[in-house]
Amino acid sequence: MTSEALGQCLGTNPVVVRRTMGLLREAGLVRAARGHAGGWQIAADLETVSLRRLHAALGEPAIFAIGNRHETPDCLVEQSVNAALEGAFAEAEALLLARFADVTLADLARDFARRHAQRRAAQE
Repeated sequence: MTSEALGQCLGTNPVVVRRTMGLLREAGLVRAARGHAGGWQIAADLETVSLRRLHAALGEPAIFAIGNRHETPDCLVEQSVNAALEGAFAEAEALLLARFADVTLADLARDFARRHAQRRAAQE
C-alpha cells in the first residue's frame, strides 16, 4: 500500500506514515517499492514478528497516555502522587509488554481472516 492509502485508512497524514514505515524498514520488517505500482510491503515472516518487536522497532513509545507528571518537580503533592503510582505503572507496562511478546502478526492476520469470513457470511 502507498503511504497515502495507509494514511487515509489510519486517519493520519502520509508523512507520519512514511516516518513510521521508515523505522519499520530500518528494522527489516517492511520494504518500499517505487513506481506506479509501488508502496509498502511486509518483508518479514508474520510468524516471527511480535507486537513487542514492533514496539521496539518504533522506538518503544510510551505505553500509557497517563502517567507520572514532572511539571512541578518541587511540588510535594506531585512527588507523593508519583511515588504512589510509580510501581503500578511499571507493573502494568511490564505485563503489557509481556503480552505483546506473545502476539504475532500471524495471530492478527488469522483473527482478521476469521472476522472477515464471518462478516461476509453474515452479508450473504
